[in-house]
Amino acid sequence: MLVTLWGTHPAVAQQDQPNGPVYIVQAGDTLGNIAARFGVTTDELAAANGITNPNLLSEGTQLVIPGLEGVQGVLTTVSVPFGESLDSLSRHYKIEPALLARLNHITSPSELYAGASLVIPQQAEGTTKFSRLWLAPGESLLELAVENRVNPWSVIQDNSLPASWEALPGEALLLPGGDGEGPGALPGAIQAVELNPLPMRQGKAGEVKVTAPEGLTLEGSFMGRPLHFFPDQAGSYVTMLGIHALADPGYYPFSIEGSLPDGTPFAFSQKVGVRPEDYPFDQPLTVDPATIDPAITAPEDAEWSALAIPATPERLWDGLFRLPSPLPQDYCLETNECWTSRFGNRRSYNGSAYTFFHTGLDIAGGTGTQIFAPARGRVVFAGPLTVRGNATMIDHGWGVYTGYMHQSEILVKVGDLVEPGDVIGLVGGTGRVEGPHLHWEVWVGGVQVDPLDWLEQTFP
Repeated sequence: MLVTLWGTHPAVAQQDQPNGPVYIVQAGDTLGNIAARFGVTTDELAAANGITNPNLLSEGTQLVIPGLEGVQGVLTTVSVPFGESLDSLSRHYKIEPALLARLNHITSPSELYAGASLVIPQQAEGTTKFSRLWLAPGESLLELAVENRVNPWSVIQDNSLPASWEALPGEALLLPGGDGEGPGALPGAIQAVELNPLPMRQGKAGEVKVTAPEGLTLEGSFMGRPLHFFPDQAGSYVTMLGIHALADPGYYPFSIEGSLPDGTPFAFSQKVGVRPEDYPFDQPLTVDPATIDPAITAPEDAEWSALAIPATPERLWDGLFRLPSPLPQDYCLETNECWTSRFGNRRSYNGSAYTFFHTGLDIAGGTGTQIFAPARGRVVFAGPLTVRGNATMIDHGWGVYTGYMHQSEILVKVGDLVEPGDVIGLVGGTGRVEGPHLHWEVWVGGVQVDPLDWLEQTFP
């Protein structure tokens, strides 16, 4: 059976009647990235189009996409946002789930990770405005239709349901012509879910913003760590998260759950990618053996990490962080000449394997140089440690913390509320060091992340 997609069937250079759907080459495309986008090999794509020199690929060329025999039409790709499933995308673009799965070589729903390229017919313009009906547990489709004053048969037809009983509890159903938008697999009360960055990146901070009415309860998890959402502005909830610098790249379930203002529960999970960062390898370092002895480091690491786990509901910081040093911030960021070692660098101590990474940013400074608070926050630790030396940790709220190590002198105490620019200590050479400097850490969601990002980007 020939399955025809919307629109005309344009010719390709190799043949007048293409045996399969075609893709029109865009500026910046390569044969390799087109093949990856459509789930075929470069050799298969070249063979299907009689291409002998991929370097001669030009904008506007029509390429036949192999492996989709019986399908005709022009294909394009869109990015899969968070909050979508195969069924919701099928309803959004008015494409049967089986055809959508075939076009995208989908064998498992987990392949529809947030940020994935979704192949759709070019003329399958998604419904830009629609209503989402949320089928609550124990509710029938007929009851849902009566409650929303719509024809149940329209709901069945618009959602490609074989019968009314095929609608599952906790499922979002779409009706065209409403005043809403995605995410199509979540209840209509949730107007948008934004993940930034997408994909997530090793050693970087991320944020998630959910746009929804007041009264929503919301929590989540990612990579085995809980996500705490806090009201930010009217109608929005935000959580901050950190990706460990040694996290394995790949795709991980990102789950959210909660209850709507009317008490109806909901839950959703979709995979989100974690991309590797190219962190360099430092020269091997020689330090006091006691400072890498697990009998000493493990308890101290546990104590230090536990300080950064609570997510205080009040966000104390606002805007960019300032450099916790008297060095000129703009010059340091422009030249990168103020750091003796950057975050994420892989490290070896006393001839060990490179199983360590640098957990912060080392800022140049001699003993006695002042250390400044980078943002408003409350001191939660101030005291001596074996590895970290004289150390301070400040809670900035929402699970964001900063740490200061190797000080010669600590000038704050636990419970102090500090403002940006307050002097909190003096640079020193205490703990596991080869010389005086400030080791500065930023923690987000219980994970150390790159401090430089907080000097250059505003979170959230």
